[in-house]
Amino acid sequence: MGLNLADKKAVVALVSEELVNAKTVVLAEYRGIGVSDLTMLRKKAREAGVYLRVLKNTLVRRAVAETPFAELANQMTGPLIYGISADPIAAAKVLSDFAKANDKLVIRSASYSGKLLDKAAVQALASIPSREELLARLLGVMQAPVSGFVGAVAALAKQRETAAA
Repeated sequence: MGLNLADKKAVVALVSEELVNAKTVVLAEYRGIGVSDLTMLRKKAREAGVYLRVLKNTLVRRAVAETPFAELANQMTGPLIYGISADPIAAAKVLSDFAKANDKLVIRSASYSGKLLDKAAVQALASIPSREELLARLLGVMQAPVSGFVGAVAALAKQRETAAA
């Protein structure tokens, strides 16, 4: 059963709303994926803050018109699932990780900050560590000199104790 005009306008408005804050939009073909696998993918997307939906291509074309993602309109053919995220890496990471485990999901293309990306570029984007991972690494690097200094002071104190004894 098709959507009526009001429903179509609502879908376009909803997608347009998601695109306002989006940094990345990823398109993937999902032929032959089971319902349970799609449910698992949607759950992972929700956890990562990714808007993930199967949408009519014509409606998404209208939503992306006059946005930085307008170049994707030429890529919108066939059965596609759309991943939209404000985090530049999240959508690419969720779909790319799922595609590694399920060969029926084929990443088609993406747009990141107005630039069209092919499949290889999407996978490269997905391989970048998340913001939390980068902050944890930075914290570790910042703590290394302090913990080294504390260790040296403790060793010096122990050495003086043994020398005094």
